[in-house]
Amino acid sequence: MKKIAVITGASSGMGRDFARQLDAQQNFDEIWLIARRRERLEEMATELRAPVRAIALDLTREESIDEYAALLKAENPRIAVLVNAAGFGRFGKSEDFPLVDHYRMIDLNTKALVGMTLASLPCLGEGSQIYQLGSMSSFQPVPYINTYGATKAFVLSFTRALNVEWKARGIRQMAVCPHWVKTEFFDHAVKDDTISYYNKFYTSEEVVTRALQDMKRGKDVSVCGFSARAQANMVKLLPHKLIMKIWCKQQKK
Repeated sequence: MKKIAVITGASSGMGRDFARQLDAQQNFDEIWLIARRRERLEEMATELRAPVRAIALDLTREESIDEYAALLKAENPRIAVLVNAAGFGRFGKSEDFPLVDHYRMIDLNTKALVGMTLASLPCLGEGSQIYQLGSMSSFQPVPYINTYGATKAFVLSFTRALNVEWKARGIRQMAVCPHWVKTEFFDHAVKDDTISYYNKFYTSEEVVTRALQDMKRGKDVSVCGFSARAQANMVKLLPHKLIMKIWCKQQKK
């Protein structure tokens, strides 16, 4: 049975670094890279050791999940690693973005992630690992990053609960919750200066390195950076009303 890794959002940012590091650390018969931009995926293929299958899909469409599931059924590979890194955000006042943007964030960040995870189950088994991309906003309500943060809270809850459900199957999954990471994500998310305070940036390479280490440690949540972990722990203790007040003060709101 063919051993594969499946990575969504693989054309840039976190997905791209997951592909690089997984390829360097493990041996796969094939790596399936999924994103909308086929040319970027084919370019990525030249950087990896393992054979690459570039699969151009728009995961906001239910038909794309069906297409992925049909491909799995036809080939019946063993998915050793699944990385759901596809996602996007919008930073600013909620009413300043068209409703379709809110719908697309929900569809890609949550609906597609659930679809890809459950569609993969027939090919997952003992020892399989799933990395689900959350965010530091998974831990608290975040004004002016409202819908995006809510979708990432969903990812955290879904991942931790499903990790317990699938424990008996030997399938591990972990929510990767990075702080600010300067990738192409920001080129699309930031349109004005509504969000102006960024206390610390990490690289996607640092986040992925930490995530791979935390999976080996048996964790179900990965947060890169001491200060980021301190913040994640702090918001568990303080009332969310106070956390949001502090956040808005930082953003001069």
